[in-house]
Formats: sequence, C-alpha cells, structure tokens
Amino acid sequence: MNILLLSTHLNPGGITTYLSSLARGLQRKGNNVFVASSGGRLEEQFNSDGIRFIYIPIRTKCELSPKLIISFFKLAKELKKYKIDIIHAHTRVTQVLGILLALFSGCSYLSTCHGFFKRRFSRRIFPAWGENVIAISQAVAEHLRKDFSLDSRRISVIHNGIDCDSFSLDKDKNKEAIKRKFNIPTHGPIIGILARLSTVKGHKFFIQAMPLILKKIPKALFLIVGEGHLKDELFSQVKRQKVTESVFFIPNQDDTREVLAIMDCFVSCSLQEGLGLSIMEAQAAGVPVVAFATGGIVSLIQHKATGLLVRHKDVSGLAEAVIGLLDDAALAERIKNRARENLRREFSIEAMVEETEKLYSRIR
Repeated sequence: MNILLLSTHLNPGGITTYLSSLARGLQRKGNNVFVASSGGRLEEQFNSDGIRFIYIPIRTKCELSPKLIISFFKLAKELKKYKIDIIHAHTRVTQVLGILLALFSGCSYLSTCHGFFKRRFSRRIFPAWGENVIAISQAVAEHLRKDFSLDSRRISVIHNGIDCDSFSLDKDKNKEAIKRKFNIPTHGPIIGILARLSTVKGHKFFIQAMPLILKKIPKALFLIVGEGHLKDELFSQVKRQKVTESVFFIPNQDDTREVLAIMDCFVSCSLQEGLGLSIMEAQAAGVPVVAFATGGIVSLIQHKATGLLVRHKDVSGLAEAVIGLLDDAALAERIKNRARENLRREFSIEAMVEETEKLYSRIR
C-alpha cells in the first residue's frame, strides 16, 4: 500500500514518536510510507529511516487558516503522483485537511485520536473523523462514543506500541556523568516528570507534593523535563514552595533515555491523558511510576503491580506513594519488572503496526 501520514509538525512529543514507530513498522512490512508535515527537530530521523517527507505549511491550530488551502493543493498533486491508497491524519487540523483530500481524490481516509477533544462547534458540524477512528485506549474510545456520538463500529482501539529494548541503556553507562551533564547533584534519589509545561499535565500538583516528600527524604531531587507556556509560572511556584535548591528544569530532549536513566521514580500528574507515552517510556527504561488514575493511564498501570495509582489531584496521596516507593526497594523492583513484562506483552510496536495495517486493508 501507499500510505500518507499527516501531522502538524515533527518536533519531540507523543504524536511524533507514534508516527516514527508506525512509519518504520509499515515500511518494514513492504508498504510505501510518506509523511506530510511542516517538519521539525526530528525530521532528519524520518529521512534516515527512509520515510519520504513532504513539506507542507501546516503549522497552525486554526481550521480556517489559508495554510490548509496551500497544503491541500500541494498534496493533491502528490496523491496522484505517488498513487496514495490511504490518508491517515493525527491532529485536528490535519483531520480537516485529510478529509478534504479524501473527498477530492477518493482515497480511503482515517484518523487517530491521541487524546481528548473539546466539544467545539466546528467539531460538531465538521467532525472529519474519517471512515474509521483509531483510539489509543479504551478511555479515548469511550470519549468518542459519549462526547461525539461516534458509532462504536467506526472506532478501533489500537494501543500505542513501544520498543522496550531501545530504552535499555548500556549497563556501563555512567549515571554520574549524565547527572553532571545536566548539572544535577550526585546525592539523593531523583523523582522526575516528563511532559510539556501545560495545565493539563498537572505540574502544580507535583510541585505541591515536593515539600511533603522532602520532609521524609530531605536529599530528594526533582526533575521537570519539558517546555511550554507555563514555565515562568512553575518557576514562581517552586520559589513559593521554597524548594528551589531541590528542583531542576530541563528542556525537551530529543532522546529521553538519559534523563530517564537517572530517575529513581517517575511521576505523572496529568489531569487528562489518552494513554501516556512518557509513562510507557519510563516503564521501558525500568523506572517505577506513580500516576494519577485518569484517562488511558489505567490501561498502563495496575495498582501495586505495574505502578502506583493515586486519586486524581490528591497531593498528599501522591507524596505518600512516592515516599513509599523510594522506601521499599523490593516493591520498586517488582513494579519495574512487571511493568516491562506488561509492555512487551500488551504494547509492542509490532502489534500496533499489524493492527493498523489490517485496518488499512479493511477500509481500502
């Protein structure tokens, strides 16, 4: 099959990681894969994997932007040139673009819902879901049924996949050298969060929990890895909580393995999460996870088996769970092992690619 994947950009993040894994997997199975996007920091990764990249000026969140028209006319030519069979969109803007291209060309079209959408008027009058919608978790599938009245027969739950082995750093890798690279002291356990700095990721609850954790574990250190519009606000909150000396802000990492390698505990405070790629990466890297029980996260974590779940927005519960995990080495080790086993069994890239390819064949 000739497959066109659409995304707004190729910068670090969950959708780009998903696209990279899916494109490589589909290509290995003998398909011709094209990625159309405005590009980004990880564009070269796609090129090196032999995925054909098509530049379109689609870096916008506006569904009525002239950029969609320009992108439409450019891709309309490419559809004929490369005899595209399947158009697969991954963001709201590219969903609008994708369905317009499908109507014009007659190509089969579908989309992946990577999270939760607001019930905006534009979504209701022009849903643009496609012939089928991939939901990355049961929670997302339920959201589509409940909030957008999507017929269950049009929804396919296909979990994101991850390559556990790629997150196993060389055992001889010097963790102290990684700490020095990021100017992090070599003493004390490290608790980290890896997410864009936005309200929905719940960083404020993590910061509120820090003084409670420090009371029990005074040498604890905290990593906040990511970028976003809340950076200054979070800096200010850290100062107000008087934990500045224990907190380290690290910008987005194209490769997250090094920051994960130095963490003793990973925290997710997301208020809404389609599945949780950063959680999957932490589990693959052998870092035990404490997370709010919300959205698709409950598909990844069984409490006290593959991680610890905490009630939504429960700051004291979050602190207690982190402290308990750091104080109980046997529990942490058991969780790490079971989490990796669960990923290999239920969330492999091979399964994700195979199920997606089957869906393409069904709607083609």
